[in-house]
Amino acid sequence: MQTIDYLLMAVRWLFLLGLGYYVIVNLQWYHYKITRVLFKHHKLRWHLFYFVIPVLYFIFIPYNPYFYIGLLFYLLMLGIWIYRLSKKLVFTGRVNRFFIIYLCFIFLDSSLLLAVYEHSDIIQIVYLTPLVISVILSALIEKVLLNRYRKVAEDILDSMPNLTIIAVTGSYGKTSLKNFLAQVLQDKFKVYATPRSVNTLTGIIADINQNLSSLTDIYIVEAGARQVGDIKEIVEFINPQIAVVGKIGEAHIEYFKNIETIYQAKYEIFESQRLMRAYVYEDNLTPTNCQAPITYFPQYPSNVVATLEGTDFSLNIKGNRLNFHTQILGAFNVINIGAAIAVAKDLGIDDESIIKRVSKLQPINHRLSKMIVNNKIILDDSYNGNIDGMLEAIRLSSLYEGRKVIITPGLVESRDELNEQLAKSIDKVFNIAIITGELNSNILKNHIFKAQKIILKDRSNIENILKSVSQEGDLLLFANDAPSYI
Repeated sequence: MQTIDYLLMAVRWLFLLGLGYYVIVNLQWYHYKITRVLFKHHKLRWHLFYFVIPVLYFIFIPYNPYFYIGLLFYLLMLGIWIYRLSKKLVFTGRVNRFFIIYLCFIFLDSSLLLAVYEHSDIIQIVYLTPLVISVILSALIEKVLLNRYRKVAEDILDSMPNLTIIAVTGSYGKTSLKNFLAQVLQDKFKVYATPRSVNTLTGIIADINQNLSSLTDIYIVEAGARQVGDIKEIVEFINPQIAVVGKIGEAHIEYFKNIETIYQAKYEIFESQRLMRAYVYEDNLTPTNCQAPITYFPQYPSNVVATLEGTDFSLNIKGNRLNFHTQILGAFNVINIGAAIAVAKDLGIDDESIIKRVSKLQPINHRLSKMIVNNKIILDDSYNGNIDGMLEAIRLSSLYEGRKVIITPGLVESRDELNEQLAKSIDKVFNIAIITGELNSNILKNHIFKAQKIILKDRSNIENILKSVSQEGDLLLFANDAPSYI
């Protein structure tokens, strides 16, 4: 029997773990949908550099010093890639289970191959089978666990017959709408809303199991979609009594292909068997599949004045013209606040209480929130990725008399024409435009002429760049924030 090459085994294990890390981090980014990783990835060249070429090298290069050097070089480059990622792998229970399965199969595979090591006809591709098996087996295990967790969550909901569930969707501002609803309703009801941007069936099931209190009166659920059927899955599970649909537009158009499909996906929210009321943004198409009474919002807004100090507006509520002031920035937020007001009114909250709650609304982190740091005004709109919101942030910035700097990757998953429109608006207002990422860099730089342009392929050096180009008294607008894989 040949002497076992332990160095080869160690390098091979490290290589396989590197491949596994690359695969699972991409799956996590794209919600564990293999088809999205393969066909919807924004940087498909990464698959070539960090998976395809290394795998071909591993299979076809014979054992020699160059074989070791090549694998170690790959691990070095993969380590640099991991270090530079703005959205790193989160070691959730699912990820940990994948690596446990993967390590077990690597060990089993190596043990079996060592038993037949004297056979020279073993091909390298056999060593890759643990990765394939682990991806498939992990997906099956997670499906079994999801069904189990779903049953537990269903039992929790069944034990709360008086719970009112409000489902919220739309193309833009779902998270803000959800949070405005929770804040306006919280004085009269015990309200709980899905945290952060949790809006998938898996996330909602976990949220119910881990966080939903039996004392809750109203549970507000954000429902997101990347394809037709996603919201239907959520609705069939939670069966909301109230549905709220914010503005529908071309967000994620590359997934849905056309606006008609987007409407089809969003309006699945009306298929709840318990639906009693529906609230729809007034400029959306009229839903034809909604059997519940529909209220359109906002109710005839007027006198809208949006500045860097807040927003004032008037609405017609049940025949009364009411005046509102809020600390929330951006005229577009009148839409979502109007939805919260309409729901609150129908749930029995009086006008005076609604006006008071609107005046106390707190901005949502990273959604046109304002702060002052080192004598610089920071407008953090990094979680906003729609054209209307970004144009409003630019308009608000134009009200400031000092120098203005924008940091943006442009619009993601959108049309080139909208990025051209965005670039032209930037050019009218800002002194410096820092364009992050490669996705829209060519479009933006080709339509920005007056402003100084700085192109950053990744955000790893953004802090140093800002220190060098900005000064006291500047306004800095962070408009959208695409992760490094986009």
